[in-house]
Amino acid sequence: MHINPMRELFFDPLARIGLVMLAAIFLMAAFAPLLCANSPDDYTGQIFMRPSSGHLLGTDSMGQDIWSRLLYGARTSLAVAVAVAVLSASLSVFIGATSALMGGLYETFWMRVVDALTSIPTIIVMILVAAYLRPSLMLLILLLSAFFWPGGARIVRSQSLSLIERMHISAALTFGSGRRQILANHILPDLSPIVFAMMIQDARRAVFMEAGLAFLGVSDPTMISWGKMMHQALAFTYLDVWQWWLLPTGLALSLTLMGLSFIGFSLETAMNPRLKGNLLRREG
Repeated sequence: MHINPMRELFFDPLARIGLVMLAAIFLMAAFAPLLCANSPDDYTGQIFMRPSSGHLLGTDSMGQDIWSRLLYGARTSLAVAVAVAVLSASLSVFIGATSALMGGLYETFWMRVVDALTSIPTIIVMILVAAYLRPSLMLLILLLSAFFWPGGARIVRSQSLSLIERMHISAALTFGSGRRQILANHILPDLSPIVFAMMIQDARRAVFMEAGLAFLGVSDPTMISWGKMMHQALAFTYLDVWQWWLLPTGLALSLTLMGLSFIGFSLETAMNPRLKGNLLRREG
């Protein structure tokens, strides 16, 4: 059954809520220079300033405008989400699909690599890397992508093996179509809904991991991050500043994760007839 993921996103109420949440965060990030009058790194001259017309969320312990840092922090989260989703999905599709098509030693090698990477705890590796290398946004994206693609590759491989058994692909192979042609013209189009769902899942995990690592201090010290803002705000919970420093940041992070989760759940329900049937029975 062919499923149009974009159609499901626009017609499912839960997905529409998720899209609205993500659209709000995206607009915040895209128009950050227009929505804030202060640079996120500028010293305003006063620390722990209460919210005002000039500083919508006040200032932090360094005298920096919290509203500006909140908007620019959205850019970091979205950049990590998009980059990790695209890179990890590309690796998953390439390795998973080619393993199914070629088989033999090539498939065995990559499946053992998948097993090895899946067994390694991501958070421990990230902390160890940060101890020996200077953390940066690019390094974070590469490491997260390296640990996210194995799970997707296993899914793509199993789905590709199933697709190869279909009549039209078997006929194409019989009549001499090459592996590259089979992959481009038959397997990839049929895998597109699954790949899109994988990208949403990887994006959600990337946002969570980036914020969590920044909260633990395993991040670029010059990078503006929601996780780092929450970590800094927790040190001053005995002051009223947490109301306009910690809560808005946590709310922005929660909305981003919820938006991606809603879209992912909608796609999973659309592609799984059993889940869809259960929902229809409940509504009935």
